[in-house]
Amino acid sequence: MRTFVIASALLLTSALAQAAPRTWHFTCDYYNLDLKGNLSGRQRYAAFYTRGLPGDVVRWSDVTVAGSKGWSEDFGPAQKQDFMEGFSYPWSKSTENLSPDFFRGFPPMAMQQRNLVWDTHMLEGFADHLDRLTPNVPYHVPNTGDIDLAGAGTFRHRDLQLVLTGNSKRNGQECAVIDYRAFFNTIDSKTGTFALVGRSDYWGQIWVSLATKQIEYATLYEEVLGEMKLPGQEKPTTISVFRIGTFEPVAK
Repeated sequence: MRTFVIASALLLTSALAQAAPRTWHFTCDYYNLDLKGNLSGRQRYAAFYTRGLPGDVVRWSDVTVAGSKGWSEDFGPAQKQDFMEGFSYPWSKSTENLSPDFFRGFPPMAMQQRNLVWDTHMLEGFADHLDRLTPNVPYHVPNTGDIDLAGAGTFRHRDLQLVLTGNSKRNGQECAVIDYRAFFNTIDSKTGTFALVGRSDYWGQIWVSLATKQIEYATLYEEVLGEMKLPGQEKPTTISVFRIGTFEPVAK
């Protein structure tokens, strides 16, 4: 049985400089596990994300998903997600991505594809906090609370922290490195086909160019443990999903 994970989503406004269009490649692997760590399957979601188009429009392209049954087995052929090809919106409207209308045209079960949008907005929002950070001092992001997942339930943060951990170089750019972490978050999600109640822990790092304030590299790790109930199912099924994401600019 395929499992679904509802990822973190933050309503943060980014002011990252966009002098010219730039494209990033986002890849996120989902590992579906039981409580003993046995793998039932994994999926790879990948997409290209472009910012800085005329009118400050962002666009998604070449969104695909591929599956694999084993730890070392190659992923099968990538299946293009045609409903998301060319999905575009003005950056000023990106803060509306927690509204069901924002994803009009998406299939109801396409939660991982919505995660691509939420995760990217989240990473850029974290990068936009750079000027608020003090080296090695946790910054507790205020006013996170309950987040509506576009009509599919709610996600609640316990304590979202950002930490400026140092400097490094990526893609020839001097970068600040931001660690982010949010543990013991809760999920209560319902759609027409499943209900999920559980916990989420997520963390990662972001390399932000000191010159352009743009992301030069980012990682995302998340584990979700919960109980999912399908229509007609008397008792819920315990699920464990781990995902690993990378977000990096495409070479010019």
